[in-house]
Amino acid sequence: MLDLHFVRENLDAVRGALAERNFPAESLDTFVQLDADRRRLISESDEVNQKRNAASKEIGELMKSGQKEEAESRKAEVADLKTRQAELEANRDAAEAAMNELLAGLPNIPAADVPVGKDESANVEIRKWGEPREFDFEPKDHVDLGERLGILDQERAAKIAGARFAILNGAGARLERALVNFMLDIHTREHGYTETLPPFLVNETALFGTGQLPKFAGDLFHLTDDRRFSLIPTAEVPVTNYHADEILDAKDLPKCYTAYSPCFRSEAGSYGRDTRGLIRQHQFEKVELVKLALPEESENEHDKLTADAEKILQLLGLPYRTVVLSTGDMGFGAKKTYDIEVWLPSQNTYREISSCSNCGDFQARRMNLRFRRTSGSKPEFAHTLNGSGLAVGRTWIAILENYQNEDGSISIPEILWQFMGGVTEIR
Repeated sequence: MLDLHFVRENLDAVRGALAERNFPAESLDTFVQLDADRRRLISESDEVNQKRNAASKEIGELMKSGQKEEAESRKAEVADLKTRQAELEANRDAAEAAMNELLAGLPNIPAADVPVGKDESANVEIRKWGEPREFDFEPKDHVDLGERLGILDQERAAKIAGARFAILNGAGARLERALVNFMLDIHTREHGYTETLPPFLVNETALFGTGQLPKFAGDLFHLTDDRRFSLIPTAEVPVTNYHADEILDAKDLPKCYTAYSPCFRSEAGSYGRDTRGLIRQHQFEKVELVKLALPEESENEHDKLTADAEKILQLLGLPYRTVVLSTGDMGFGAKKTYDIEVWLPSQNTYREISSCSNCGDFQARRMNLRFRRTSGSKPEFAHTLNGSGLAVGRTWIAILENYQNEDGSISIPEILWQFMGGVTEIR
């Protein structure tokens, strides 16, 4: 969430930033009016309070001098002033609540070096790794490959659950599990992350903290009982909230966590997109990377987190490119995002496999996540960062398509053999 004082003191800059994000800035006019109302109500309340104090003092003097009848008449006046003050304070609180609700719906301010643009067409490629394989046969997509091998079954998944679900069988399920174990091993043993296994159900407070609520409630799967739980759309939600409402010690930052989890998304805004195969599912698996960092170190930690995610693709020998997202393509809570896109031969293009975002203090303000530099110093908001390290299902897809053979078999990248029980090929 944006800092109220920052918005108040930098209205023109915030308007410009919202315009760059294609976000309507009319809400700032409401903010200005609410802020003016709040200031007026505070001023009026202070005036009424002064009158109450003066009247109370005068009543005391009247009582001392024996003018009880006059004192009683002034008491009625004080009671009216008390009622008026309560009304003013209630209206002030309502204005403050409306301001906070408005701020909760505003996206983060983009970093100064983020390219300005309306959509993904303005994204900027910053590097590539690996060369796409040249096939001497017509490469198949992961659906044809998986179904012919008997490791992918979408028809029976639809019978059980509906569209945008899949069942992996045999070596296909083993490959998914191998990828999870491989990613967690690399991130914990080589990249220094602490593995954690979070809840897959979260409450509304946690979802507000990372920015899914209130704006994106339609993207979530909600339980219908009175506990108001939701299935997590990503492990970013429970892991980033791990230290919510805490004050950390600066010397303990950055904190780096990695977590496996299933993820659940309604894909409400994706009707007609990626309907074939596993690209866009209601349920998928991911290994998440989360960092809590000092403000002055978050930019560097962002680059390191992105490099950690890229390393997984390098070890698997999968070509990819990294782009920085434009202002019109970034997520709600991000100030800067790198997308890592893996090469898919069947589509002859790169597709997103990880989004690595620096959210600055945007999420930390919402979840009251702070740190203290020294004993007794004023608490400051930490910076939060997150990224996929990687989306497991899309990595599964990329292996099938990039490592396919003309006879329809799949060669397993050598680094995964130990996680596949020695299986080197799927036939």
